[in-house]
Amino acid sequence: MIKLAIYLKPFKLQIVFILSLIFLQTIGDLFLPTLMAGIINEGVMKGDTGFIFTTGAQMMVIAVISGISAITAAYLSSKVSVGLGRSLREMVFENVESFSLEEFDLFGTSTLITRNTNDINQIQHVTVMIMRMMISAPMMAVGGVIMALSRDVPLTGMLGIAILFLALFILIVSRQVIPLFTQIQRKVDKLNRVTREKLTGVRVIRAFDTGKLEEKRFDDANTDLTETYIKVNRIMAFMMPVIMLIMNLSSVSILWLGSHRIAGGNMNLGDLSAFTQYAMHIMMSMLMLSMMFVMVPRAQAAANRINEVLEARPGIVDPRIANNNFQKRGSVQFKSVSFSYPGAQNPILKDISFCAKPGEVTAIIGSTGSGKSTIANLLPRFYDTTTGEILIDGVDVKSAAMRDIRNKIGFVPQKAVLFSGTVRENIAVGNPEADTDEIKKAAAIAQAEEFILGFNDKYEHLITQGGSNLSGGQKQRLSIARALVKRPDIYIFDDSFSALDFKTDYKVRKALKDETKDATVIIIAQRVGTVMDADRIIVLDKGKITGTGKHEDLLKSCSVYQEIVSSQMEKEGVS
Repeated sequence: MIKLAIYLKPFKLQIVFILSLIFLQTIGDLFLPTLMAGIINEGVMKGDTGFIFTTGAQMMVIAVISGISAITAAYLSSKVSVGLGRSLREMVFENVESFSLEEFDLFGTSTLITRNTNDINQIQHVTVMIMRMMISAPMMAVGGVIMALSRDVPLTGMLGIAILFLALFILIVSRQVIPLFTQIQRKVDKLNRVTREKLTGVRVIRAFDTGKLEEKRFDDANTDLTETYIKVNRIMAFMMPVIMLIMNLSSVSILWLGSHRIAGGNMNLGDLSAFTQYAMHIMMSMLMLSMMFVMVPRAQAAANRINEVLEARPGIVDPRIANNNFQKRGSVQFKSVSFSYPGAQNPILKDISFCAKPGEVTAIIGSTGSGKSTIANLLPRFYDTTTGEILIDGVDVKSAAMRDIRNKIGFVPQKAVLFSGTVRENIAVGNPEADTDEIKKAAAIAQAEEFILGFNDKYEHLITQGGSNLSGGQKQRLSIARALVKRPDIYIFDDSFSALDFKTDYKVRKALKDETKDATVIIIAQRVGTVMDADRIIVLDKGKITGTGKHEDLLKSCSVYQEIVSSQMEKEGVS
């Protein structure tokens, strides 16, 4: 929480005003019992009605000022806490945006969502409580002790014993509760992860009839979280009655001893009344502090998780001085590239070297797990090579700005990702400045126009989150159109035709030839029919290049390619 306090700097004027208002409210609340003691001693006991009315009016004015101060302080505290929450969400989101895929793999999607919602909400809530309770409670407690001492020292000693017992009890409870709140945050993460997997994988779950298994997974995570919450609530349920018992016993003891002191002539009735109110103020302050001791640890756990995200630095960053001396247009060269995923025992790519030139189609084919998609991820610098160099237009991607590199690339991922919005908006992601004609042209080349025109709203047809109201082939064609409207120097199609039938696949590739004739095209695929017309086919096997050449040459010289063709011959009619 202390580390996050620096983000309150923009609100320092409001915080100073809040502190002033709380101080004013506290002074007012502490002054009221003194006035009440005066009414009893000077007004009621002596029958001075005028004094009662005058002092009562003063109490009314002080109470109004105190109330206005409390309301204003509460309003400003809420504004500051909401502003802090907004700032933290923005900073977390911006930092996460800069993460490479390695950091995403390290944290995980579910925990990043939880941290940016639930954890920041916890911090917001506790920030309000700190500014209201944790500041006013010590003021009230210290002021109450001073005022109590001014009324009667022996009674203050008895009150001190009660405060000591109360403080010890709160300390014991806090030591029990703090570890539980840390566990709760982790278990909320787990529950969110299970829920997210169940919702996103609902088709697979139903297809394999594993609903009962998923229900058990959810029940286990839910029960685990519930049991931890029950432990916390049991402690809290035990804490409040004990605190109230200590407070009530203190009140009874104060009244008992006070009555004896009044009978002995050492104290008057007004002072006892004022002392009782000061004792209640002090006890309530301790109660508020006890609540804070319970709530702050949970916020502290949330703050630690937020700090982890804010302090995480992406492993892939732009160089201090970016090299933008691009010599060619669209050339790609891999020089002895090897790559291992973080934590992997063996490299996924080993000594990969090839060159892709403008005006040519370079295809990469291989079995599942051979490293095809890894090559596609290395080009836009989603990951950095372990060894070797990747040159785009003669510039090492590590020495260039990522924005410059990615502006040159039109990337169609293996899994088509669409966003909630219209068809037009999804295609325009590739080029936000594209006009209607450019969007329609890209859709026509990607063979998406035929189904877009079938919608009632045409290009204004709404796509649901993740494109769930479209088929796999429709999503892939829109992804291809999104890359085309960008008109980049380099096109990367990462298994982007797998959901298309053979006829549509052929029509898309035929239309792409004219559109991409001056660009470098890299097609990653598993189907021979998709790559057989490429100018250069690179065959991958277990992370190594086992053959390079045209289709006819590889049929004669590359055994791995021969096996791939043989396995697909009957299915695709390849000769």
